[in-house]
Amino acid sequence: MSPLMIALTVIYSVLCLFLIAVVLLQSGKSAGLSGAIAGGADTFLSKNKAKSWDARLAKMTKWVAVVFMILTLVLCLFL
Repeated sequence: MSPLMIALTVIYSVLCLFLIAVVLLQSGKSAGLSGAIAGGADTFLSKNKAKSWDARLAKMTKWVAVVFMILTLVLCLFL
């Protein structure tokens, strides 16, 4: 195994763990029946959703997933 493949495999493993952590840190998107009754859409946090931690996690998830897919294809082509 070449040093490049070992380095890519290590990066791939770290990226897998990071993707799992980012996905697990996100909050649920649906509030369910309790959110519909309590009016959760009218809260201050839902109006400023673009600046929230969940929005940053969602963007991070998208980018990490794209890098994950590209790295998967690269590793499959070299193996």
